[in-house]
Amino acid sequence: MTQILNEKKSAVTIDARGPRFSAVLTTLVLATALATANLWVISAQAIVFAIGAFRGPQFTPYALIFRSFIKPRLKSAAIPEDIRPPQFAQSVGLLFALAAIAGSITGISALFVVAVSCALAAAFLNAAFNFCLGCEVYLLLLRVR
Repeated sequence: MTQILNEKKSAVTIDARGPRFSAVLTTLVLATALATANLWVISAQAIVFAIGAFRGPQFTPYALIFRSFIKPRLKSAAIPEDIRPPQFAQSVGLLFALAAIAGSITGISALFVVAVSCALAAAFLNAAFNFCLGCEVYLLLLRVR
């Protein structure tokens, strides 16, 4: 039990409102990608997902926008959240974006549509209802492990 508490203390935390704001922008980008079937739009989102997956969600361009323009205008105190679940969610988003890119490059439009739609659904759940599907999967995997 002490080891778990020590891990919790040493974990990096972020403002939980940041990932929700990022989910709003991600929803808009993914909806644009789905509507236009544009390889460049999904590639740009894949880069954002990659930054979030490998460096952390606090280093994405969306987080920079949140920190610079949105957070200073919020009156309530920051809501701390462990970084690991949102970072895992970014990894899952990256997998879907890479699948969409593969579908676009190979001409398998159904793969593109399904992959972007899945990522869009997850981003929308987070943006609209504050339900991070990737975070929930991360916590479920921790419990199973």
